[in-house]
Amino acid sequence: MTPEHGAGDARAPEARTGLTPYEVTELPEPPSPKGLSWIGVVGPGVIVLGASIGSGEFLLGPAAFVQYGLTLLWVTTIAAFLQTVFNTELMRYTIATGEPIFTGFMRTRPNSSFWAWFYAGMYFLQAGWPGWAGAAAGAIYFLFARELAGPEQANVVYWIGVGTFAVCIGILLLGRAIERTLELLNWILVVAIIAGTLILAIMFVEPSTWFRGLTGMVGFDPGTRSFSFFPPGADFFLIGAFAAYSGAGGVINLTLSSWARDKGYGMGKVAGYIPAAMGGEKRQLAHGGFRFETTDSAMARWRGWWRIVRADQWGIYFIGALLGMFLPAILYTTFLEAGTDIRGLAVAAELAGAMTSDVGPLFGGAVALMAVWVLFKTQLDIVEGMTRSITDILWTGSKRIRGWRGGDVRVVYYAVLALIAVWGVLALRLDQPIVLLQLGANMAGIVFVVSSLHVLYVNTRLLPEKLRPPMWRRVALVAMSVFYGAFVTLWLGSLF
Repeated sequence: MTPEHGAGDARAPEARTGLTPYEVTELPEPPSPKGLSWIGVVGPGVIVLGASIGSGEFLLGPAAFVQYGLTLLWVTTIAAFLQTVFNTELMRYTIATGEPIFTGFMRTRPNSSFWAWFYAGMYFLQAGWPGWAGAAAGAIYFLFARELAGPEQANVVYWIGVGTFAVCIGILLLGRAIERTLELLNWILVVAIIAGTLILAIMFVEPSTWFRGLTGMVGFDPGTRSFSFFPPGADFFLIGAFAAYSGAGGVINLTLSSWARDKGYGMGKVAGYIPAAMGGEKRQLAHGGFRFETTDSAMARWRGWWRIVRADQWGIYFIGALLGMFLPAILYTTFLEAGTDIRGLAVAAELAGAMTSDVGPLFGGAVALMAVWVLFKTQLDIVEGMTRSITDILWTGSKRIRGWRGGDVRVVYYAVLALIAVWGVLALRLDQPIVLLQLGANMAGIVFVVSSLHVLYVNTRLLPEKLRPPMWRRVALVAMSVFYGAFVTLWLGSLF
Protein backbone atom coordinates (compact mmCIF):
# COMPACT_ATOMS: atom_id res chain seq x y z
CA MET A 1 0.00 0.00 0.00
CA THR A 2 1.71 3.18 -1.19
CA PRO A 3 0.86 6.39 0.68
CA GLU A 4 0.23 9.54 -1.25
CA HIS A 5 2.35 12.45 -0.10
CA GLY A 6 0.83 15.84 0.43
CA ALA A 7 2.18 18.66 -1.69
CA GLY A 8 4.13 21.28 0.15
CA ASP A 9 2.75 20.60 3.64
CA ALA A 10 4.72 17.63 4.94
CA ARG A 11 5.27 19.39 8.28
CA ALA A 12 1.56 19.42 9.09
CA PRO A 13 0.95 16.94 11.95
CA GLU A 14 -1.66 15.03 9.96
CA ALA A 15 0.68 14.62 6.95
CA ARG A 16 3.73 13.19 8.70
CA THR A 17 3.00 9.60 7.68
CA GLY A 18 2.60 10.49 4.01
CA LEU A 19 -1.15 11.04 3.71
CA THR A 20 -2.46 14.27 2.23
CA PRO A 21 -2.94 17.18 4.66
CA TYR A 22 -6.39 18.42 5.57
CA GLU A 23 -8.06 20.85 3.19
CA VAL A 24 -9.49 24.02 4.72
CA THR A 25 -13.22 24.55 4.24
CA GLU A 26 -16.31 25.64 6.15
CA LEU A 27 -17.99 23.37 8.67
CA PRO A 28 -21.49 22.68 7.30
CA GLU A 29 -24.54 23.95 9.15
CA PRO A 30 -26.07 21.31 11.46
CA PRO A 31 -29.78 20.45 11.34
CA SER A 32 -32.04 21.77 14.12
CA PRO A 33 -34.45 18.88 14.74
CA LYS A 34 -37.54 19.10 16.90
CA GLY A 35 -40.00 16.44 17.93
CA LEU A 36 -40.26 13.48 15.55
CA SER A 37 -37.75 15.04 13.15
CA TRP A 38 -35.04 13.71 15.49
CA ILE A 39 -35.67 10.24 14.02
CA GLY A 40 -34.28 11.36 10.68
CA VAL A 41 -31.24 13.05 12.24
CA VAL A 42 -29.92 10.32 14.53
CA GLY A 43 -28.86 7.10 12.85
CA PRO A 44 -25.28 5.88 13.37
CA GLY A 45 -26.09 5.06 17.00
CA VAL A 46 -29.07 2.98 15.88
CA ILE A 47 -26.88 0.95 13.50
CA VAL A 48 -24.20 0.20 16.08
CA LEU A 49 -26.86 -0.57 18.70
CA GLY A 50 -28.53 -2.99 16.30
CA ALA A 51 -25.19 -4.71 15.75
CA SER A 52 -24.61 -4.95 19.50
CA ILE A 53 -27.98 -6.53 20.34
CA GLY A 54 -27.26 -9.67 18.33
CA SER A 55 -23.83 -10.43 19.78
CA GLY A 56 -23.77 -9.86 23.51
CA GLU A 57 -27.44 -9.41 24.27
CA PHE A 58 -28.88 -12.52 22.59
CA LEU A 59 -25.91 -14.91 22.73
CA LEU A 60 -22.90 -14.25 24.95
CA GLY A 61 -24.76 -12.33 27.67
CA PRO A 62 -27.45 -14.98 28.19
CA ALA A 63 -24.82 -17.74 28.15
CA ALA A 64 -22.98 -15.92 30.98
CA PHE A 65 -26.09 -15.03 33.02
CA VAL A 66 -27.62 -18.49 32.90
CA GLN A 67 -24.34 -20.05 33.96
CA TYR A 68 -23.16 -17.49 36.53
CA GLY A 69 -26.08 -15.25 37.54
CA LEU A 70 -27.32 -11.68 37.11
CA THR A 71 -24.62 -10.03 39.21
CA LEU A 72 -22.50 -9.96 36.05
CA LEU A 73 -24.71 -7.13 34.77
CA TRP A 74 -22.27 -4.71 36.44
CA VAL A 75 -19.99 -5.42 33.49
CA THR A 76 -22.65 -4.11 31.11
CA THR A 77 -23.13 -0.93 33.16
CA ILE A 78 -19.46 0.01 32.97
CA ALA A 79 -18.98 -1.23 29.40
CA ALA A 80 -21.96 0.73 28.06
CA PHE A 81 -20.77 3.93 29.72
CA LEU A 82 -17.17 3.61 28.52
CA GLN A 83 -18.20 2.60 25.02
CA THR A 84 -20.55 5.57 24.73
CA VAL A 85 -17.73 7.95 25.63
CA PHE A 86 -15.52 6.10 23.16
CA ASN A 87 -18.17 6.35 20.43
CA THR A 88 -18.60 10.10 20.88
CA GLU A 89 -14.85 10.54 20.60
CA LEU A 90 -14.83 8.59 17.33
CA MET A 91 -17.53 10.91 16.05
CA ARG A 92 -15.63 13.96 17.31
CA TYR A 93 -12.85 13.14 14.86
CA THR A 94 -15.24 12.49 11.97
CA ILE A 95 -17.27 15.67 12.50
CA ALA A 96 -14.07 17.69 12.65
CA THR A 97 -12.38 16.15 9.58
CA GLY A 98 -14.92 14.15 7.55
CA GLU A 99 -12.62 11.12 7.83
CA PRO A 100 -13.38 7.73 9.40
CA ILE A 101 -11.27 7.07 12.46
CA PHE A 102 -9.21 4.47 10.56
CA THR A 103 -7.78 7.31 8.45
CA GLY A 104 -6.96 9.23 11.62
CA PHE A 105 -5.09 6.19 12.91
CA MET A 106 -3.17 5.98 9.63
CA ARG A 107 -2.02 9.57 10.17
CA THR A 108 0.01 8.57 13.25
CA ARG A 109 3.46 7.04 13.54
CA PRO A 110 5.14 4.75 12.72
CA ASN A 111 3.42 5.00 9.31
CA SER A 112 0.08 4.70 7.55
CA SER A 113 0.73 1.21 6.18
CA PHE A 114 1.47 -0.22 9.63
CA TRP A 115 -1.85 0.95 11.05
CA ALA A 116 -3.73 -0.01 7.87
CA TRP A 117 -2.54 -3.60 8.13
CA PHE A 118 -2.97 -3.69 11.92
CA TYR A 119 -6.62 -2.61 11.96
CA ALA A 120 -7.53 -4.58 8.82
CA GLY A 121 -6.02 -7.65 10.50
CA MET A 122 -7.87 -7.02 13.76
CA TYR A 123 -11.10 -6.52 11.85
CA PHE A 124 -10.61 -9.91 10.22
CA LEU A 125 -9.69 -11.66 13.48
CA GLN A 126 -12.72 -10.23 15.26
CA ALA A 127 -15.46 -10.07 12.62
CA GLY A 128 -14.27 -12.42 9.90
CA TRP A 129 -16.14 -15.35 11.43
CA PRO A 130 -19.82 -15.37 10.34
CA GLY A 131 -20.98 -16.83 13.63
CA TRP A 132 -24.15 -14.71 13.68
CA ALA A 133 -25.44 -16.35 10.50
CA GLY A 134 -24.54 -19.74 11.96
CA ALA A 135 -26.35 -18.96 15.22
CA ALA A 136 -29.38 -17.65 13.31
CA ALA A 137 -29.43 -20.96 11.44
CA GLY A 138 -29.98 -22.80 14.72
CA ALA A 139 -33.04 -20.65 15.45
CA ILE A 140 -34.35 -21.09 11.89
CA TYR A 141 -34.01 -24.87 12.28
CA PHE A 142 -36.03 -24.71 15.50
CA LEU A 143 -38.80 -22.73 13.79
CA PHE A 144 -39.28 -25.40 11.13
CA ALA A 145 -38.37 -28.59 12.99
CA ARG A 146 -39.85 -27.59 16.37
CA GLU A 147 -36.82 -29.08 18.10
CA LEU A 148 -33.36 -27.88 19.12
CA ALA A 149 -30.53 -28.71 16.72
CA GLY A 150 -27.96 -31.23 17.91
CA PRO A 151 -24.66 -32.54 16.49
CA GLU A 152 -26.51 -34.80 14.06
CA GLN A 153 -28.10 -31.72 12.44
CA ALA A 154 -24.77 -29.91 11.97
CA ASN A 155 -24.78 -30.23 8.18
CA VAL A 156 -28.35 -28.93 7.84
CA VAL A 157 -27.60 -26.00 10.13
CA TYR A 158 -24.47 -25.23 8.11
CA TRP A 159 -26.39 -24.91 4.84
CA ILE A 160 -29.07 -22.79 6.51
CA GLY A 161 -26.26 -20.56 7.76
CA VAL A 162 -24.80 -20.29 4.25
CA GLY A 163 -28.19 -19.25 2.90
CA THR A 164 -28.62 -16.67 5.67
CA PHE A 165 -25.18 -15.25 4.95
CA ALA A 166 -25.96 -15.06 1.22
CA VAL A 167 -29.11 -13.03 1.90
CA CYS A 168 -27.01 -10.55 3.90
CA ILE A 169 -24.71 -10.12 0.90
CA GLY A 170 -27.67 -9.61 -1.43
CA ILE A 171 -29.22 -6.84 0.67
CA LEU A 172 -26.01 -4.79 0.42
CA LEU A 173 -26.49 -4.54 -3.34
CA LEU A 174 -29.69 -2.51 -2.95
CA GLY A 175 -30.70 1.07 -2.04
CA ARG A 176 -29.23 4.51 -2.64
CA ALA A 177 -26.77 4.91 0.24
CA ILE A 178 -25.80 1.73 2.08
CA GLU A 179 -25.74 3.54 5.43
CA ARG A 180 -29.36 4.61 4.96
CA THR A 181 -30.45 1.02 4.21
CA LEU A 182 -28.81 -0.19 7.45
CA GLU A 183 -30.32 2.67 9.42
CA LEU A 184 -33.88 1.86 8.35
CA LEU A 185 -33.49 -1.86 9.05
CA ASN A 186 -31.96 -1.20 12.46
CA TRP A 187 -34.77 1.13 13.51
CA ILE A 188 -37.14 -1.78 12.89
CA LEU A 189 -34.82 -4.16 14.75
CA VAL A 190 -34.22 -2.01 17.83
CA VAL A 191 -37.86 -1.00 18.33
CA ALA A 192 -39.19 -4.52 17.75
CA ILE A 193 -36.66 -6.31 19.96
CA ILE A 194 -36.69 -3.95 22.92
CA ALA A 195 -40.49 -3.65 22.83
CA GLY A 196 -40.91 -7.41 22.37
CA THR A 197 -38.59 -8.41 25.21
CA LEU A 198 -40.11 -5.76 27.48
CA ILE A 199 -43.63 -7.15 26.90
CA LEU A 200 -42.45 -10.72 27.54
CA ALA A 201 -40.57 -9.67 30.66
CA ILE A 202 -43.65 -7.87 32.06
CA MET A 203 -45.76 -10.96 31.37
CA PHE A 204 -43.49 -13.69 32.71
CA VAL A 205 -40.66 -12.38 34.90
CA GLU A 206 -41.20 -12.35 38.66
CA PRO A 207 -40.64 -9.10 40.60
CA SER A 208 -37.80 -10.77 42.51
CA THR A 209 -35.95 -11.43 39.23
CA TRP A 210 -36.45 -7.82 38.15
CA PHE A 211 -34.96 -6.78 41.49
CA ARG A 212 -32.00 -9.15 41.13
CA GLY A 213 -31.38 -7.76 37.66
CA LEU A 214 -31.46 -4.16 38.83
CA THR A 215 -29.10 -4.82 41.75
CA GLY A 216 -26.92 -6.88 39.44
CA MET A 217 -26.28 -3.70 37.43
CA VAL A 218 -23.93 -2.71 40.28
CA GLY A 219 -22.76 -6.26 41.07
CA PHE A 220 -24.91 -6.75 44.19
CA ASP A 221 -26.46 -10.12 45.01
CA PRO A 222 -29.58 -9.70 47.21
CA GLY A 223 -29.52 -13.42 48.02
CA THR A 224 -26.20 -13.21 49.86
CA ARG A 225 -26.53 -9.47 50.60
CA SER A 226 -23.05 -8.86 49.26
CA PHE A 227 -21.28 -7.70 46.12
CA SER A 228 -20.19 -10.48 43.79
CA PHE A 229 -18.20 -9.36 40.78
CA PHE A 230 -16.73 -12.65 39.55
CA PRO A 231 -18.13 -16.11 40.29
CA PRO A 232 -15.74 -18.81 41.55
CA GLY A 233 -14.23 -20.88 38.76
CA ALA A 234 -15.47 -18.51 36.06
CA ASP A 235 -14.74 -19.25 32.41
CA PHE A 236 -12.99 -16.06 31.32
CA PHE A 237 -13.09 -17.08 27.66
CA LEU A 238 -16.87 -16.59 27.99
CA ILE A 239 -16.84 -13.66 30.42
CA GLY A 240 -14.14 -11.77 28.50
CA ALA A 241 -16.20 -12.20 25.34
CA PHE A 242 -19.34 -11.05 27.16
CA ALA A 243 -17.53 -7.94 28.45
CA ALA A 244 -16.32 -6.97 24.99
CA TYR A 245 -19.78 -7.45 23.45
CA SER A 246 -21.65 -5.67 26.24
CA GLY A 247 -22.52 -2.92 23.82
CA ALA A 248 -21.10 -3.23 20.33
CA GLY A 249 -17.49 -4.39 20.56
CA GLY A 250 -14.10 -3.44 19.15
CA VAL A 251 -14.04 -2.82 15.42
CA ILE A 252 -17.85 -2.61 15.34
CA ASN A 253 -17.57 0.57 17.42
CA LEU A 254 -14.80 1.88 15.18
CA THR A 255 -17.00 1.52 12.10
CA LEU A 256 -19.40 4.00 13.72
CA SER A 257 -17.23 6.85 12.43
CA SER A 258 -17.63 5.62 8.84
CA TRP A 259 -21.40 5.44 9.25
CA ALA A 260 -21.35 8.96 10.73
CA ARG A 261 -19.44 10.20 7.68
CA ASP A 262 -21.90 8.61 5.27
CA LYS A 263 -24.77 10.06 7.30
CA GLY A 264 -23.28 13.48 6.58
CA TYR A 265 -22.34 14.47 10.13
CA GLY A 266 -20.14 17.57 10.23
CA MET A 267 -17.40 17.50 7.62
CA GLY A 268 -18.84 14.19 6.44
CA LYS A 269 -21.22 16.28 4.33
CA VAL A 270 -18.19 17.45 2.37
CA ALA A 271 -16.49 14.04 2.17
CA GLY A 272 -19.30 12.08 0.47
CA TYR A 273 -20.52 8.52 0.99
CA ILE A 274 -20.45 4.98 -0.42
CA PRO A 275 -23.50 4.36 -2.67
CA ALA A 276 -25.12 1.00 -3.31
CA ALA A 277 -24.60 -0.98 -6.52
CA MET A 278 -28.31 -1.06 -7.42
CA GLY A 279 -30.19 2.18 -6.91
CA GLY A 280 -27.15 4.26 -6.04
CA GLU A 281 -25.28 6.63 -8.31
CA LYS A 282 -21.53 7.01 -8.70
CA ARG A 283 -20.26 9.44 -6.06
CA GLN A 284 -16.94 11.08 -5.38
CA LEU A 285 -15.61 9.97 -2.01
CA ALA A 286 -12.83 12.10 -0.58
CA HIS A 287 -9.66 10.16 0.25
CA GLY A 288 -8.43 12.86 2.61
CA GLY A 289 -9.94 15.04 5.30
CA PHE A 290 -10.81 18.64 6.00
CA ARG A 291 -10.45 21.19 8.74
CA PHE A 292 -12.12 24.48 9.57
CA GLU A 293 -11.05 27.66 11.30
CA THR A 294 -12.39 27.69 14.85
CA THR A 295 -14.10 31.07 14.66
CA ASP A 296 -17.04 31.94 16.91
CA SER A 297 -19.55 31.14 14.17
CA ALA A 298 -17.85 27.85 13.34
CA MET A 299 -17.82 26.85 17.01
CA ALA A 300 -21.55 27.58 17.22
CA ARG A 301 -22.07 25.13 14.34
CA TRP A 302 -19.74 22.66 16.08
CA ARG A 303 -21.89 22.78 19.23
CA GLY A 304 -24.95 22.11 17.05
CA TRP A 305 -23.34 18.96 15.67
CA TRP A 306 -22.24 17.92 19.15
CA ARG A 307 -25.86 18.20 20.33
CA ILE A 308 -26.81 15.65 17.68
CA VAL A 309 -23.94 13.34 18.66
CA ARG A 310 -25.07 13.40 22.30
CA ALA A 311 -28.64 12.49 21.33
CA ASP A 312 -27.45 9.74 18.97
CA GLN A 313 -25.12 8.15 21.51
CA TRP A 314 -26.43 8.88 25.01
CA GLY A 315 -30.10 8.94 24.03
CA ILE A 316 -30.07 5.96 21.65
CA TYR A 317 -26.96 3.84 22.09
CA PHE A 318 -26.35 4.05 25.86
CA ILE A 319 -29.96 3.52 26.96
CA GLY A 320 -30.52 0.90 24.27
CA ALA A 321 -27.36 -1.02 25.24
CA LEU A 322 -28.50 -1.24 28.88
CA LEU A 323 -32.06 -2.30 28.03
CA GLY A 324 -30.87 -4.63 25.29
CA MET A 325 -28.77 -6.62 27.77
CA PHE A 326 -31.02 -6.33 30.86
CA LEU A 327 -34.30 -7.55 29.33
CA PRO A 328 -32.98 -10.76 27.67
CA ALA A 329 -30.97 -11.46 30.85
CA ILE A 330 -34.01 -11.59 33.11
CA LEU A 331 -35.96 -13.60 30.52
CA TYR A 332 -33.25 -16.22 30.10
CA THR A 333 -32.69 -16.63 33.83
CA THR A 334 -36.45 -17.02 34.32
CA PHE A 335 -36.89 -19.89 31.88
CA LEU A 336 -33.52 -21.69 31.93
CA GLU A 337 -32.05 -23.52 34.90
CA ALA A 338 -29.22 -21.71 36.67
CA GLY A 339 -25.79 -23.14 35.98
CA THR A 340 -26.71 -24.55 32.56
CA ASP A 341 -24.15 -24.19 29.78
CA ILE A 342 -26.27 -23.28 26.76
CA ARG A 343 -23.39 -22.88 24.30
CA GLY A 344 -23.98 -25.14 21.30
CA LEU A 345 -25.60 -25.28 17.87
CA ALA A 346 -28.97 -24.37 19.40
CA VAL A 347 -27.78 -21.47 21.56
CA ALA A 348 -30.01 -18.98 19.74
CA ALA A 349 -33.07 -21.17 20.23
CA GLU A 350 -32.56 -22.22 23.88
CA LEU A 351 -34.94 -19.57 25.24
CA ALA A 352 -37.50 -20.36 22.53
CA GLY A 353 -37.33 -24.05 23.39
CA ALA A 354 -37.74 -23.42 27.11
CA MET A 355 -40.67 -21.04 26.60
CA THR A 356 -42.36 -23.50 24.25
CA SER A 357 -42.26 -26.11 27.02
CA ASP A 358 -43.31 -23.76 29.83
CA VAL A 359 -45.81 -21.29 28.32
CA GLY A 360 -46.68 -22.68 24.89
CA PRO A 361 -45.50 -22.74 21.26
CA LEU A 362 -46.93 -19.30 20.46
CA PHE A 363 -44.46 -17.54 22.74
CA GLY A 364 -41.64 -19.93 21.89
CA GLY A 365 -42.15 -19.27 18.20
CA ALA A 366 -42.23 -15.51 18.76
CA VAL A 367 -38.91 -15.64 20.60
CA ALA A 368 -37.37 -17.82 17.88
CA LEU A 369 -38.50 -15.29 15.25
CA MET A 370 -36.92 -12.48 17.27
CA ALA A 371 -33.68 -14.46 17.53
CA VAL A 372 -33.59 -15.05 13.77
CA TRP A 373 -34.21 -11.39 13.00
CA VAL A 374 -31.68 -10.13 15.55
CA LEU A 375 -28.88 -12.43 14.46
CA PHE A 376 -29.55 -12.02 10.75
CA LYS A 377 -29.54 -8.25 11.12
CA THR A 378 -26.36 -8.32 13.21
CA GLN A 379 -24.60 -10.45 10.59
CA LEU A 380 -25.66 -7.93 7.95
CA ASP A 381 -24.22 -5.04 9.98
CA ILE A 382 -20.98 -6.89 10.67
CA VAL A 383 -20.43 -7.85 7.02
CA GLU A 384 -21.17 -4.31 5.87
CA GLY A 385 -18.97 -2.75 8.55
CA MET A 386 -16.02 -4.97 7.70
CA THR A 387 -16.40 -4.31 3.97
CA ARG A 388 -16.77 -0.57 4.54
CA SER A 389 -13.77 -0.26 6.85
CA ILE A 390 -11.40 -2.22 4.60
CA THR A 391 -12.66 -0.16 1.64
CA ASP A 392 -11.96 3.08 3.53
CA ILE A 393 -8.45 1.89 4.41
CA LEU A 394 -7.70 0.95 0.79
CA TRP A 395 -9.29 4.12 -0.58
CA THR A 396 -7.24 6.35 1.70
CA GLY A 397 -3.94 4.52 1.38
CA SER A 398 -3.65 3.73 -2.32
CA LYS A 399 -3.78 6.15 -5.24
CA ARG A 400 -3.77 3.19 -7.62
CA ILE A 401 -6.92 1.73 -6.05
CA ARG A 402 -8.66 5.13 -6.17
CA GLY A 403 -8.01 5.20 -9.91
CA TRP A 404 -9.38 1.72 -10.50
CA ARG A 405 -12.35 1.65 -12.90
CA GLY A 406 -12.59 5.43 -13.15
CA GLY A 407 -12.43 6.14 -9.42
CA ASP A 408 -15.78 4.50 -8.57
CA VAL A 409 -15.61 3.54 -4.89
CA ARG A 410 -18.39 1.00 -5.43
CA VAL A 411 -16.00 -1.19 -7.43
CA VAL A 412 -13.61 -1.37 -4.47
CA TYR A 413 -16.43 -1.90 -1.97
CA TYR A 414 -18.03 -4.79 -3.85
CA ALA A 415 -14.70 -6.45 -4.67
CA VAL A 416 -13.95 -6.56 -0.93
CA LEU A 417 -17.49 -7.81 -0.25
CA ALA A 418 -17.04 -10.66 -2.75
CA LEU A 419 -13.87 -11.84 -1.01
CA ILE A 420 -15.58 -11.69 2.39
CA ALA A 421 -18.52 -13.69 1.01
CA VAL A 422 -16.26 -16.51 -0.19
CA TRP A 423 -14.36 -16.61 3.10
CA GLY A 424 -17.60 -16.61 5.11
CA VAL A 425 -18.89 -19.74 3.42
CA LEU A 426 -15.62 -21.52 4.26
CA ALA A 427 -15.39 -20.15 7.82
CA LEU A 428 -18.84 -21.46 8.77
CA ARG A 429 -17.33 -24.96 8.60
CA LEU A 430 -14.55 -24.26 11.10
CA ASP A 431 -16.38 -24.58 14.43
CA GLN A 432 -19.69 -24.07 16.21
CA PRO A 433 -20.99 -20.48 15.78
CA ILE A 434 -20.84 -19.64 19.49
CA VAL A 435 -17.15 -20.63 19.63
CA LEU A 436 -16.39 -18.39 16.66
CA LEU A 437 -18.25 -15.53 18.33
CA GLN A 438 -16.37 -15.95 21.60
CA LEU A 439 -13.06 -15.91 19.73
CA GLY A 440 -14.04 -12.75 17.86
CA ALA A 441 -15.35 -11.05 20.99
CA ASN A 442 -12.10 -11.61 22.87
CA MET A 443 -10.28 -10.08 19.91
CA ALA A 444 -12.62 -7.09 20.36
CA GLY A 445 -11.27 -6.67 23.88
CA ILE A 446 -7.75 -6.38 22.47
CA VAL A 447 -9.00 -3.82 19.93
CA PHE A 448 -10.46 -1.72 22.76
CA VAL A 449 -7.19 -1.80 24.71
CA VAL A 450 -5.26 -0.34 21.77
CA SER A 451 -7.85 1.83 20.02
CA SER A 452 -9.09 3.72 23.10
CA LEU A 453 -5.57 5.08 23.62
CA HIS A 454 -5.15 5.59 19.88
CA VAL A 455 -8.34 7.68 19.69
CA LEU A 456 -7.10 9.72 22.64
CA TYR A 457 -3.83 10.38 20.83
CA VAL A 458 -5.50 11.32 17.54
CA ASN A 459 -8.02 13.69 19.14
CA THR A 460 -5.41 15.45 21.27
CA ARG A 461 -2.72 15.71 18.58
CA LEU A 462 -4.45 16.18 15.25
CA LEU A 463 -7.46 18.32 16.19
CA PRO A 464 -7.31 22.06 16.98
CA GLU A 465 -7.15 22.95 20.67
CA LYS A 466 -10.79 24.09 20.84
CA LEU A 467 -12.04 20.76 19.44
CA ARG A 468 -10.10 18.47 21.75
CA PRO A 469 -11.85 16.40 24.44
CA PRO A 470 -12.04 17.70 28.04
CA MET A 471 -10.03 16.01 30.78
CA TRP A 472 -12.80 13.73 32.07
CA ARG A 473 -13.17 12.20 28.63
CA ARG A 474 -9.43 11.62 28.37
CA VAL A 475 -9.51 9.84 31.72
CA ALA A 476 -12.46 7.72 30.56
CA LEU A 477 -10.53 6.58 27.45
CA VAL A 478 -7.57 5.52 29.60
CA ALA A 479 -9.98 3.76 31.99
CA MET A 480 -11.47 1.91 29.03
CA SER A 481 -8.07 0.56 28.03
CA VAL A 482 -7.43 -0.60 31.61
CA PHE A 483 -10.94 -2.12 31.96
CA TYR A 484 -10.68 -4.25 28.83
CA GLY A 485 -7.01 -4.93 29.46
CA ALA A 486 -8.01 -6.61 32.72
CA PHE A 487 -10.43 -8.96 30.93
CA VAL A 488 -7.90 -9.77 28.22
CA THR A 489 -5.35 -10.57 30.92
CA LEU A 490 -7.81 -12.82 32.78
CA TRP A 491 -8.70 -14.64 29.54
CA LEU A 492 -5.07 -15.18 28.50
CA GLY A 493 -4.15 -16.15 32.06
CA SER A 494 -6.84 -18.83 32.07
CA LEU A 495 -5.14 -20.50 29.09
CA PHE A 496 -1.99 -21.33 31.04
